[in-house]
Amino acid sequence: MPVILCYGDSNTHGSMPMTCPGIGNRHGSGDRWPDAMAADLGDAYQVISEGLPGRTTVHDDMVEGGMRNGATVLPAVLHSHKPLDLVVIMLGTNDLKSRFSVTAYEISRSVERLVVEVQQSGTAPRVMVVAPAPVQECGTLVDVFAGAVARQQGLAAHLQAMAERTGCSFVDAGQTVTVSPVDGVHWDAEAHHAFGAVMAGAVRQALSA
Repeated sequence: MPVILCYGDSNTHGSMPMTCPGIGNRHGSGDRWPDAMAADLGDAYQVISEGLPGRTTVHDDMVEGGMRNGATVLPAVLHSHKPLDLVVIMLGTNDLKSRFSVTAYEISRSVERLVVEVQQSGTAPRVMVVAPAPVQECGTLVDVFAGAVARQQGLAAHLQAMAERTGCSFVDAGQTVTVSPVDGVHWDAEAHHAFGAVMAGAVRQALSA
């Protein structure tokens, strides 16, 4: 049975669009994209969802705390769930917060560090890089992501080039998903289901390659 690990942030966790900053709710089981993908793939596949709200690629978050640095936590997650057949990495959205002040290119290099960690760990033979859906500066998180629209320009292209260079498959979530205007970051349940269907097809293709 192929085992797929989905390593991401709040949109992998299934966080609902936030109507009040700092207070997060979660879509129900089945309405999160890893669940929707698993349902599409069927019982012949095992999908493990490892999404943490606020997770960055490589940055400690002194505001939110709580082990948000994806590079720090990834080795333990990989070895907790090995052997794996595919690791899906969708991170970078939280790096766009104004307090980190990083560029789209730097975010792609940070995701590359995670890719290399997986490849060198011996826990999974395949990695899929997913470019997160572009954020919008609106709603309840507008101040947290001030300037993010400009900083994210070119992110999908940088991530795609990196994926090709490192031998990973690639999906651009922004081709399927538009973030909710409620907070400019998170997805409604319909978007989760649509993306889960796209990801099921991408996973089948990646595992058959």
